[in-house]
Amino acid sequence: MMKSNNPGLRLEAFLQVMERLLSPEGCPWDREQTHQSLKRYLIEESYEVYEAIEEESMEKLQDELGDVLLQVVFHSALAERSGSFTLTDVIEGVREKMIRRHPHVFSDTSVDGARDVEIHWEAIKKKEKKETENDTLMDVPKAMDPLYRAEKLQKRAARAGFDWPDQQGAWEKMQEEMAELESALEFQNTKQIQEEMGDVFFSLVNLCRKLEMDPVDALQWTNDKFVARFQWMEQQAKQAEIPLDHLSLEEQDMYWKQAKQVLK
Repeated sequence: MMKSNNPGLRLEAFLQVMERLLSPEGCPWDREQTHQSLKRYLIEESYEVYEAIEEESMEKLQDELGDVLLQVVFHSALAERSGSFTLTDVIEGVREKMIRRHPHVFSDTSVDGARDVEIHWEAIKKKEKKETENDTLMDVPKAMDPLYRAEKLQKRAARAGFDWPDQQGAWEKMQEEMAELESALEFQNTKQIQEEMGDVFFSLVNLCRKLEMDPVDALQWTNDKFVARFQWMEQQAKQAEIPLDHLSLEEQDMYWKQAKQVLK
């Protein structure tokens, strides 16, 4: 039997699989799941997509996007069972939202480049939200990656004019926070050290933003570099038939310096 290339039919077939899994004759594990129990999987699968993009693997990207779709379908199926909403509601909602937020495509609004689109997008989002006494630019999800959340909070503040005019101000602020961290370390005040460490991270993100640099990409690059160098050290120790943790710190440092030369 040939598979249809119609995405609507394939989605319908997928929904039938989910219905079977959640039926009394289906999977015991699937039937026990809730929105709360599933939430971590959505984050994990999103990171898998991120990794596939970083690796530029289209095969892996296809597979991981399927896993993200599974989470969307799973949550929608659970919501339908509780009478909250259906997958159709989700699809129709986002379809209407995309039309509403692209008046320069579906209406007669004019824009001048991608930056202008972003400005209009944020303005439309603000209109969509109900006006409340607690209306704030700081309504950024706490569950977001902390580095990305810091960046988004700073961008929101910048929209109100609360921002350094250039990278020099961000650089000087980072140095100020580093000095405060050094002072906290000198007095061994654990609570203050944590607070100042957070301020240093926040100021580093701010500097990245002013440099138009992705803070997560910058940190991930260093993570990957560290992994490559440490694995090189492990290989050298293995060839010497000496467990890495049996080497002195001076010997490990020698290997590390060699790894930096080899893996530039």
